[in-house]
Amino acid sequence: MIEYRNVRVALLGAGSVGSQVARLLLEHGDELASRAGAGLELVGIAVRDVDAPRDVDLPKELFTTDAESLILGADIVVELIGGIEPARTLVLQALQSGADVVTGNKALLATHGPELFAVAEQVGAQLYYEAAVAGAIPIIRPLHDSLAGDRIVRIMGIVNGTTNFILDLMDREGATFEDALATATELGYAEADPTADVEGYDAAQKAAILASLAFHTSVPLAAVHREGITSVTIEQVRAARKAGYVVKILATAERLTDAEGTEGVSARVYPALVPESHPLASVHGAKNAVFVEAEAAGDLMFYGAGAGGVETASAVLGDLVSAARRHVIGGPGVAESTQADLPVFPIGTVRTRYQITLHVTDAPGVLSTVAGILAKHGVSVETVEQTVASGSDATATLVIGTHLARESDLASTVVALRNEDVVVEVTSVLRVVGA
Repeated sequence: MIEYRNVRVALLGAGSVGSQVARLLLEHGDELASRAGAGLELVGIAVRDVDAPRDVDLPKELFTTDAESLILGADIVVELIGGIEPARTLVLQALQSGADVVTGNKALLATHGPELFAVAEQVGAQLYYEAAVAGAIPIIRPLHDSLAGDRIVRIMGIVNGTTNFILDLMDREGATFEDALATATELGYAEADPTADVEGYDAAQKAAILASLAFHTSVPLAAVHREGITSVTIEQVRAARKAGYVVKILATAERLTDAEGTEGVSARVYPALVPESHPLASVHGAKNAVFVEAEAAGDLMFYGAGAGGVETASAVLGDLVSAARRHVIGGPGVAESTQADLPVFPIGTVRTRYQITLHVTDAPGVLSTVAGILAKHGVSVETVEQTVASGSDATATLVIGTHLARESDLASTVVALRNEDVVVEVTSVLRVVGA
């Protein structure tokens, strides 16, 4: 048997994930080589500052600030810089040089994925990105390979550990959003600026990637409807639990048909009510989970650590071994399948259910007035719960659960309710999923 030469690996970035990738590659090189069919030689690590302090003690001679030269001498480039630039430029250089690329950069893929995949296809290279969504959870490869012969109907995922930790703390310990965020920051789950997490930007990037992969269609980040969790109150969380639900922020990618019979896809991120009986309701702390509904395979759930240096490094190394195997076996990379080219529908096309909580005047005919507004907009009522305020305050609280309806009709219903005289305030609007 002819022994294959060492596969040269260049690492871009030595942060929490990059440093763990380097450590594991150096410590377990022989074992990884036996799986890959060739030795994996870490030829260098490109960083901005070679003297910066790092959590992992790595050989100083591996570090360089010359990323371009490092790329040109590599068979596989692992990009763990994050962000758009210089990551985009460096990944393009790597692909154009014929190197395979392993990346965990969700922002880059969600924004420039089609461009990068097109370049990879042109030169016969391969772009691997298991670590870009849900950390250590293997979800990209199952969608790309294992379920390639099936028809994905819907994906619902808890793909951001920070927001799941916050909502879980609010649900299980009664913390306010502000207190839960402070705890998440103290424990290192939330960044000093948590905007990307709590406003849903991080989850939206992952939703774009999942939707593009699952439906073989390019789904741009701008087409992903996004809502964060900053408006979720402890009162909403308590009311949800009382009604048998848990509030979770979900990234959803769905195949659907519009009113004209045209098939398309939807990608969206928002907080929603998940029934306690649904598997996603039991995902606690900073864990992630992705729930896949497929026509033939049925319901599948992937659960595990969605972040963390060593956990995410596991996904990176899995891609690295796959890339090395491809070099040993030979042949061009496998192009991304985006041939379906389905339209991406706006949020108004989606059919969903709302739970609407109203503060209304306690007077005869109020319930029929509210029901009339819903009926006018084509929304039917499934459940109604009324609580009358005690004391001199002549008001009542209505909690209305709707049947499935178009998002646009439900949204216009809420606007009409806010403008109705008998409605003192619309105190809560949450979508209901999985029921």
